Amino acid sequence: MLILLPPSERKATDGDGPPLDLAGLSFPELNPTRERVLCALGEVCLRADAPEVLGLPAGQVVEALGRNRGLFTAATLPVARLYTGVLYDNLDLADLPADRAADQIVVFSGLWGALRLTDRIPPYRLAMGVSLPEEGRLAALWRPVLKEALHTGGELVVDMRSGPYAAAWKPPRPAVAVRVFREHILGGVPKRTVVSHMAKATRGKVAHDLIKAGAAPETPEQLLKAVAGLGYTVELNGSNLDVILA
Repeated sequence: MLILLPPSERKATDGDGPPLDLAGLSFPELNPTRERVLCALGEVCLRADAPEVLGLPAGQVVEALGRNRGLFTAATLPVARLYTGVLYDNLDLADLPADRAADQIVVFSGLWGALRLTDRIPPYRLAMGVSLPEEGRLAALWRPVLKEALHTGGELVVDMRSGPYAAAWKPPRPAVAVRVFREHILGGVPKRTVVSHMAKATRGKVAHDLIKAGAAPETPEQLLKAVAGLGYTVELNGSNLDVILA
């Protein structure tokens, strides 16, 4: 089983490792594109319209641009420690067998393409939905190189990425995208809605529980059975595994 995750906007800043070494990152086939994106990002961060290009909120401009300008000299830290948003809080990597989590999780990134939990990188700010001058939309830039670099070996892919990151790489079958819905009754009729915060939290918790349990589903049907066995209300709808919250 291979679990695909998005990154998070929130990132730890307590790096204590050596400066960035692209040669040491997983998926070395991605390094030429990583260099292109790093160069384009560096140029954008010198422009007056950098906040608009990068979609930065006013209160985060100084910090985000400072991080991006120092990517080659900043201290690094493992991906397992870097991302600290809602999904990663619920993933709770500290509670999981490190080797198993490292084998089963791939994190997608607008700057790095794809990463393993053991890769060391500096804090940065670049969403996959950004369009960089001269390079265009990052998802489109990454799509052909990710297709060549990522191989699943026939393992079941459990896709927990958000839209922009899912657009960068379509995994081969067998693959299941995890969706999360809140169900409530209106006029006696069940209605389902998407709540972004709860979706992130639930995906993180489902990933945690699958890895913690040592689950090894090989088909969508086996994944459905495994997640239901962990106490979730789930349905398999085509290529989607829907988690239903009351």
